[in-house]
Amino acid sequence: MKITTKWGEKIDKNNPLPEYPRPQFERDSFINLNGVWSYLISKKKTEIPTAFEGEIIVPFSPECQLSGVERVVMPDDFLYYEREFDLPEEFIKGRVILNFGAVDYIAKVYVNGKYVGAHKGGYNPFSFDITDYIVIGKNRINVTVTDPSNTGDQCRGKQTLNGTGIWYTPQSGIWQTVWLESTPLTFIEKIKITPDIDEKVVKIVVSTNKAPESKAEIVVVDGDNVVANVNFESGKEVVIPIEDMKLWSPEDPHLYDVVVVCDNDMVRSYFGMRKFSEGVDKTGKKRLFLNNKPYFHKGLLDQGYWSDGMLTPPSDEAMIYDIQTMKDLGFNMLRKHIKVEPMRWYYHCDRLGMIVWQDMVSGCKNYNILCIAVLPFLGFMFNDNKYGFFHRKNKEARDEYTQQYFEMLDNLYNVVSIGMWVPFNEGWGQFDSAWFSERTKEFDATRTVDSASGWHDQGIDAKSIHCYFTPFKVPKKEKRLVLLSEYGGYSYQEKGHVFNNKKFGYRIYNDKESLNAAYKKLHEKLIIPAIKDGLAATVYTQVSDVESEINGLLTYDRRVLKVDPDMVRAVNAQLKL
Repeated sequence: MKITTKWGEKIDKNNPLPEYPRPQFERDSFINLNGVWSYLISKKKTEIPTAFEGEIIVPFSPECQLSGVERVVMPDDFLYYEREFDLPEEFIKGRVILNFGAVDYIAKVYVNGKYVGAHKGGYNPFSFDITDYIVIGKNRINVTVTDPSNTGDQCRGKQTLNGTGIWYTPQSGIWQTVWLESTPLTFIEKIKITPDIDEKVVKIVVSTNKAPESKAEIVVVDGDNVVANVNFESGKEVVIPIEDMKLWSPEDPHLYDVVVVCDNDMVRSYFGMRKFSEGVDKTGKKRLFLNNKPYFHKGLLDQGYWSDGMLTPPSDEAMIYDIQTMKDLGFNMLRKHIKVEPMRWYYHCDRLGMIVWQDMVSGCKNYNILCIAVLPFLGFMFNDNKYGFFHRKNKEARDEYTQQYFEMLDNLYNVVSIGMWVPFNEGWGQFDSAWFSERTKEFDATRTVDSASGWHDQGIDAKSIHCYFTPFKVPKKEKRLVLLSEYGGYSYQEKGHVFNNKKFGYRIYNDKESLNAAYKKLHEKLIIPAIKDGLAATVYTQVSDVESEINGLLTYDRRVLKVDPDMVRAVNAQLKL
């Protein structure tokens, strides 16, 4: 069944998602390449096809409605793209960079018939310097994509060729914004921003494409006031005092603007003065802390799927709607589940005030049902160095996962709202999670880690519990953080707003009244009382329905809120320390 969002109905196919895609690292130079491209899905392997079969709306994957294609790319298919674009002479400042927000899974890129480079990984951004391949005026881009879906060991999350229940339609190809930018010959490649509220400073490292020690200038602005103006050399950490420091929190998401100038290049960014940590409260219970104070995370599982765009939000307004609606219901956290979002989504969390727990996208060939469901439900947990049991014998695939995980951490490091990293979920391709926890903390000491969300607890970080079928209780004598990182999943099918006639949920109700009564009872009887026993955070399943999974607070098309907002707000008001 086709169900559309109100934003998808208004898509301008020639200019979808027109906003600058990377607010954390923004240049004035910008040509958006979203819109109408040519495409071909074929079993035949070639570099550049001589003919195409139709039009596709980028950045929507061919499997989804908004692409205009609605065809599944099979593991033995080649997905070919082509687009022409005009490059005015005044656009070129020195170098021209071609950026891809994300392409699933292996992408080979050609410009004007010449091979530029390739990228592997479906959820991280990548770019190529195409200066030597372009001409003034008309140019042509070709992209070839292959995607093994669930026949491969790659990071794919819940994508499967035979989706049902919690497994969804696969997606392939370009699914985030494609754009060009031009830079001077010497340009800023990266800005790393680390706030330190204890020292009342922000630490910034600027890297360039040339040898280190290029002259650089940083200006920090708070509204109309210049907080700092510092000259320094790139490649070296500069420590900038923040006087009269204003802290970031969901209640007051204060952001400082940053302008970095190096030679003739200028990049805009921002940061928030905040600190995510863990500690012990006055009663001796382990808690999550925000800005050195105990802070209860009341969150939702957020898978980021859309009825018409699937992994790709139909518009900027759609992203804002999800975040703001959940915030208006009294939630202060979203667990971004098995997906990495476009950078604008994180920007909106930063400015609206929504904490994010960021999952890594899981992967391995054919998740072991004994490992991810049957035995954990019976209470059996296993050491995750048993690679065969977790379907992780393939060392190349483990190395690929590790590389892409740390690429994700690096790419999202400056996101203000991310408070926790989640390397693994429910044993789905889990391996060496204790090692991941230690390396994550070495890479980023500014956030907490939930190394194995649900099931196969390795005795580190937190006691991360997924509880759908039994009454929840805080484990006795548990000294670690206790996170109820998935629970609920109460389901109701809203007629006229469903993906298909299948129903998946952990408890299914036939009317909204029963759903709302059950939601309220669950929290009043089990969840709220557990806080005094040490419960530090909650993650209710989930923000919206996804395909046949009908346990969202919102329908899949985001047109109906299935719960009573006043009731949910009243419940959330009691989820506090």
